[in-house]
Amino acid sequence: MKGVSKRKYRPVDWERRSDEPLLQRLPLKEGQRLVRVYVEGYDDVAFWRGIFDDFESDRLTFEISVPPRPDLAKGKKVLLGMLPESNEESVLCVDSDFDYLFDGATEQSRLVNSSQFMFHTYTYATENYLCYGPSLHNVCAKATKNDTRIFDFESFLIAYSRIIYPLFLWYAYSARLGSESRYTLLDFKNSVKINYLEVENGGEATLEWLRRQVKRRLASLQQAHPESVKEIEDFGRQLRHKALFPENTYLFMHGHTLMDNVVMVMLNAVCDKLKQISGYNISQSIRRGVSLGNEVSNYRNAVRSVRDMLLSNEGYKECFLYKQLRDDLRRYTLNATREQRRSEK
Repeated sequence: MKGVSKRKYRPVDWERRSDEPLLQRLPLKEGQRLVRVYVEGYDDVAFWRGIFDDFESDRLTFEISVPPRPDLAKGKKVLLGMLPESNEESVLCVDSDFDYLFDGATEQSRLVNSSQFMFHTYTYATENYLCYGPSLHNVCAKATKNDTRIFDFESFLIAYSRIIYPLFLWYAYSARLGSESRYTLLDFKNSVKINYLEVENGGEATLEWLRRQVKRRLASLQQAHPESVKEIEDFGRQLRHKALFPENTYLFMHGHTLMDNVVMVMLNAVCDKLKQISGYNISQSIRRGVSLGNEVSNYRNAVRSVRDMLLSNEGYKECFLYKQLRDDLRRYTLNATREQRRSEK
């Protein structure tokens, strides 16, 4: 159009703004110590913030961030490399992966389980906590603004865990041996993912489909590696000492596989049904025309992203594995506070 400037807009050049002063951290309260908490990645900041909130005090405050490296490197290996510098004022928080279950059988698991200032999830990853079965109804209610209970997430995940348990043992055992090529993560993921959830009848149709998938893959593995069958049975008995049972396998499986290929499938299916119910209830009102249209718009505007609600879920704090993590942090904060008071005398 004539008379309209054709000025080209360019992305912000962050280097050009580097001469601007950075905002200063707010001052600490008198007698308060700042503890820097380093985590694996940006997605972990919010999760660990939600945990350390429970341990803030007049003596201790926490700042969660990724490692402050000029090369921007992140991840568990980076944090393991920071272990020599960790101390009461600089702690590290990581996903357990299999390190908790392996209990010193590998060098990395020895480091993770024995380091004084490194805390780990006990579950495979933070995603497993976010997907804690008893908390998922609340995720749906927050996303859809409909609190009607139409699906038992906890019972479904218990049944799901029992079904995938034999394949989980094969994958975890292969990982402990360092021979995941025998049964790769991709193979495990493809064997235990669900492509749909039939909400009716508690998802039994989906579970039956999964049983067939797992049965075929398990038979294939046993046929290809008959020498490992007894070893894996023994391995399963060892893991019971870590409170891993067929009913809670989902807490120990690969976190992103659980979230993206199981739980998000479940949540989307259930939330779609809940939104349909809400829409139907609105349509049955006596209001019509503009008034009804406004009500429909109000409901649609109130609905939130299912994934966003899952990522902000803090309903995992009743999980027995979280209680182990909480106890670790409680001991650390008590010791840190005791040392601080001693140094002030």
